[in-house]
Amino acid sequence: MLCMNATHTPAHKADLAVTHVLAQLLERLEHSAVPVGPEQYRSVVLHLVEQFRDVEYDAELGRLLDAYPAASQLYENLNYQHAGLSRSALDTAVAAELAARKAIEAAMGHAKPDAAHE
Repeated sequence: MLCMNATHTPAHKADLAVTHVLAQLLERLEHSAVPVGPEQYRSVVLHLVEQFRDVEYDAELGRLLDAYPAASQLYENLNYQHAGLSRSALDTAVAAELAARKAIEAAMGHAKPDAAHE
């Protein structure tokens, strides 16, 4: 009689070969000079999502994500509930927040009625 394992845990993929190829392809699609069909883009993303579900984070995956920013962003979005924006550079995030704040303040400044024109 065969025994079924109800708690199947995916094996860690030591080589990440498929994940690497998909990450590389996603990066090429992101930077393509010619328009990319939405079906093709979606297919690559969905396949990469499946790969990310089967791997555990380790140094090798970290290096792969460092090399492919589009895949890194996808990975981060998939794992946001557990780690937040842990792969985003803090300096970049802070600079973006400061730039947004300045833009909002500038817009608010222009939205106020000009006392000289009243």
